Amino acid sequence: MNWLNSEAFTLFGQHIKWSDMIGNVIGLIGLAFGWRRSIWTWPTQFLSGLILFAAFATAHLAGSAGKQIVVMLVATYGFWQWNRGRRQAQDGSIAVRFATWRERGALAGAAAVGTLAVGGLFTAFPSLSWDPWPDAYIFVGTIVAMYAQARGMVEFWFAWLLVDLVGVPLNFANGFAFSGFVYIIYGALVLWGMRDWWLRSRAAAQPTLEGAPA
Repeated sequence: MNWLNSEAFTLFGQHIKWSDMIGNVIGLIGLAFGWRRSIWTWPTQFLSGLILFAAFATAHLAGSAGKQIVVMLVATYGFWQWNRGRRQAQDGSIAVRFATWRERGALAGAAAVGTLAVGGLFTAFPSLSWDPWPDAYIFVGTIVAMYAQARGMVEFWFAWLLVDLVGVPLNFANGFAFSGFVYIIYGALVLWGMRDWWLRSRAAAQPTLEGAPA
């Protein structure tokens, strides 16, 4: 498996690793599946997490590597959540909704407390991460985003955007240029996906007129 962490090519002066490239391309596919509300988003994200774990672990980025373990765990939960008694949209895909204000508060609170806790851990043990606070922010933000996705919340797209804002410069700074480029593409895909889920959640919230076909 050492070839995964070898250099694939050089792009704009940046050294691209096979693991970085393959893992992120698969991650993009997984996010596209999420946009389409397909249950295949979860096995794809699991595979992406497995490959990227190998990449980040060898670079001693414990936060990013640990994030991939959590990605795989949450992907398993998301697959179970979407596959078990899920409410279907008319086209057979997953129905989506906006979170309640209470759920939004819980997500924001969990993100803040989680980032402080993980950032404090990384600061106390510098060997765990080169960039403790950005690494902690991405670690916790990814968990929050994937959990919201598993619950079918439109807000999961907003969470991904906030992760992207830090993820792009962090990946370039730590030698994962392909991850940085992909995070930029993530941003565009997130905006499109957000629009699609937003419109579908509004349509689902509209009451069906009496006598009209369901």
